[in-house]
Amino acid sequence: MEELKELRFNENNIQLKDNIVKGSILPEKVSELARTITVQGNSTIEGAVYGHKIEIQQGGVDFQASVFAKVELYVNSEAQGDVLFRKSVVSPSSVASRAQNCKLIFSSDINAKSVSLCNAFVAGSIYCDEAVLENCVVIGGVFATQKLDLNNSVVGTFNSPSVKASQNIRLLLPSAFSVEDISVTPDTKFTNLSLADLGALFRGTEEQENSGQISMDVSADSVKTVLSDGDFQKTLRSYTVVGKVLAADLIDTDKLQNHFLLTAASLGPQLLKTYSLGLDSEGKEVELTIDKLRDFFFDILHGRKSAKEMDGKFSISDLAARYS
Repeated sequence: MEELKELRFNENNIQLKDNIVKGSILPEKVSELARTITVQGNSTIEGAVYGHKIEIQQGGVDFQASVFAKVELYVNSEAQGDVLFRKSVVSPSSVASRAQNCKLIFSSDINAKSVSLCNAFVAGSIYCDEAVLENCVVIGGVFATQKLDLNNSVVGTFNSPSVKASQNIRLLLPSAFSVEDISVTPDTKFTNLSLADLGALFRGTEEQENSGQISMDVSADSVKTVLSDGDFQKTLRSYTVVGKVLAADLIDTDKLQNHFLLTAASLGPQLLKTYSLGLDSEGKEVELTIDKLRDFFFDILHGRKSAKEMDGKFSISDLAARYS
């Protein structure tokens, strides 16, 4: 790739292809505030990026610092290859990608008015007004102030007034929230992975006894709460497995290593070294790299890896002995 030490572009447009940008792409005068940045592929930008509109046409792109798009950050639907955002991505308007064949990774948070993603891995959280996620993995939470549409995705948790869900939805944390009842299609299935042995699945070893995924019924597992402050009232619905499985008290959650796994994913770019989750079934060390974590959670998303079902059976004597 060509190294660009001194950037000289026209005021209206920046086009990058086969470039390494040693520094930031930031406006230096008012006319450059409306500048469009088009990345045609195979480029690395080491500094922060500000653009009126940012478009990625092909993969092989690495944004190593924060990215701000005034109007839109858009990944072309025909894009292929890797597109990596190592730090936070912000837009007062839109962050969107419908690329089916692109390996899109956000290693930190996304903050935008509208977020529409397909086949994306988000290691942090999404903060927005509206979100549409299809075949996505979000390690943190999806916090939408207006509405959220989930289709066949894995998320840590979610909180939105209006939620629509379809196909397989998997939660990494015990609870999720909405104001209105969740709208689901007949094929929708909710599964909670907070007590599944994700560490063993990642290493390819035997899962811990009493651990497992929990099937959820969004109607039966919903807890309605009305919060009141004088004349103001707010309704909140919680979809949770907390208190559903008494046998969970018999699980050594520290051995599950779920917290360590999720933290390594969400803090990936900020960690000073690559950590290991132990040894796999062949005695080889398993490193927690962003690529391996992304592949692991997409294996769960697409059913290539699946935690066993928690059977919920336990002995009263074992439970009594634990608290004696």
